[in-house]
Amino acid sequence: MLADLSPAAPPHTAEPGRDILHEVFGYEHFRGPQQAIISHVIGGGDALVLMPTGGGKSLCYQIPAIARQRAGHGTTVVISPLIALMHDQVGALHEAGVSAAFLNSTLTSEEATAVEKRMLRGELTLLYAAPERVTTPRFLAQLDSMQERGKLSLFAIDEVHCVSQWGHDFRPEYRALTVLHERYASVPRIALTATADAVTREDIVERLQLEQARTFVSSFDRPNIRYTIVEKKDASQQLLRFIGNEHAGDAGIVYCQSRKRVEEVAQMLCDEGMDALPYHAGLDSKVRQANQDKFLRHEGIVMVATIAFGMGIDKPDVRFVAHLDMPKNLEGYYQETGRAGRDGLAANAWMAYGLQDVVNQRRMIDESPAGEVFKQGLRGKLDALLGLAEATDCRRVRLLAYFGEASAPCGNCDNCLHPPAVWDGTDAARKLLSTIYRVQQASGISFGAGHIMDIVRGKQTEKVTQFGHERLSTFGIGAAFSEQQLRGVLRQLIAISAVSVDGQAFNTLQLTDASRAVLKGEVPVSLRESVSSPKARPAKAAKGSSAKAGAKAPLELDAQGEQRYLALKAWRAEVAREHNLPAYVIFHDATLATIAQRAPQSRDDLQGISGIGAKKLEAYGDEVLRVVAGVD
Repeated sequence: MLADLSPAAPPHTAEPGRDILHEVFGYEHFRGPQQAIISHVIGGGDALVLMPTGGGKSLCYQIPAIARQRAGHGTTVVISPLIALMHDQVGALHEAGVSAAFLNSTLTSEEATAVEKRMLRGELTLLYAAPERVTTPRFLAQLDSMQERGKLSLFAIDEVHCVSQWGHDFRPEYRALTVLHERYASVPRIALTATADAVTREDIVERLQLEQARTFVSSFDRPNIRYTIVEKKDASQQLLRFIGNEHAGDAGIVYCQSRKRVEEVAQMLCDEGMDALPYHAGLDSKVRQANQDKFLRHEGIVMVATIAFGMGIDKPDVRFVAHLDMPKNLEGYYQETGRAGRDGLAANAWMAYGLQDVVNQRRMIDESPAGEVFKQGLRGKLDALLGLAEATDCRRVRLLAYFGEASAPCGNCDNCLHPPAVWDGTDAARKLLSTIYRVQQASGISFGAGHIMDIVRGKQTEKVTQFGHERLSTFGIGAAFSEQQLRGVLRQLIAISAVSVDGQAFNTLQLTDASRAVLKGEVPVSLRESVSSPKARPAKAAKGSSAKAGAKAPLELDAQGEQRYLALKAWRAEVAREHNLPAYVIFHDATLATIAQRAPQSRDDLQGISGIGAKKLEAYGDEVLRVVAGVD
């Protein structure tokens, strides 16, 4: 999502940033701190920008790049790790009439050389490149030449959280970007990210020597996203119900932890009549790229993926993001859920999680070769995510508080809409801990969660009998608790480190120093009652059906307006195929809906419609009018 989509009269101002916003991008109003950031960077100041996904980060460096190039400062170099984003952003800039190019591994050596020559001749306003390329001796020598001629305007470092070991997507090659300040101290820098807690921000500032940069922190709130977290029972069926009941025909992303699970879920969704594709690092690169391109360029595709997918995906009409497995931390969760609803329209972030998710994440941290201090930091981040999952109060308040932002209950998350009942799990927690202790005393070995719960509930299983655990004093003392309740208690105990999981010994449970306080009743354990999901199963969708929920216009239109909207979308799809670009790069849905609503009769009528800049008016104005007239 870019700037404010509300229409207004053309601006009458000498301010270059606002003029470019209107003339090039076709928008009338900045959003949030965009105007302050853009003015600061146009003036040559350094900036660290934290702005949520869909908040318009790209404009914060694209408009300064255009303004500074027009003022004779030369080319802006954008450092990005994302090949797909480079291609689509350069395509979008071309559509807007801006000279831009990228350098990445998709180019032949001849094509790359041609781009470098254009850059050295000063023909480019923006050049996108990966950090590995920017820090090579060859590229640095080219930057030296540009600086000597006063043609190096600005460095924009996107996804800057990658520089920090505390960021959710640490990439060592970002550390080498310190060379930009050391070698080109007079060239301003703007560093941007959608997710960074206080520790990550401090690390970014230190690593990139941004101590003198002005920091701009936008609200992290995405009010159009509804957060829902459910206890995992039958995750596949829960997912089918969620998509079928709320998002039939919509574009969405489903995240899974393993490649195998990605393949299984994608096949399951296809079997249910959905247009679903897998994406993970184990796929052939051509298949992976083809799947990503289809997701970006077609409507109603569900991408089932590992976290390898998604960074830099600008698709605005993703209506849901679902997690079938819990992410590692809140930054990752926020970043991934933020890929929904970039157009500002209603979207859902849905997650199913359970005891095994907690066990797996804890085990991965404990088995990591990292130092103990670093592991402790990872545990703290995981605990914050567990706190969000187990919360009985507003999810959004919890999420924003993690990023240092105070807020009031949103009224639009699952807990606000359907406040859960809460029960005191302290007694159950003490019985579980006592059983873990007595089992280890009696047998000299540890056991997993299932066996411990069987003892507490008094289940006479073969394993219980084999080890004589029916003779323990705690056998059956928790018969009143369901297995589901005990699983919830165990999740909490692991979350507060009152129980540890030994991943090298078949995920067995062990007491910790923190167990004592719970056993003594000094630490209460409160839990949410489970809320059952709706039982209805969706009817199988007809693959390729045109009656997709995603085809509905984002504005209220009459019957004739809906016909115009559908005709405009069909025309846009043809243009996008010809240009090998996603459809939203040509025009956003909101722009087409406004055109359909107003039924313009002339180019003058198209002026002032949000998203139609001068170049697009010139390139597509007559065609748009033809399509509208063809319906009327």
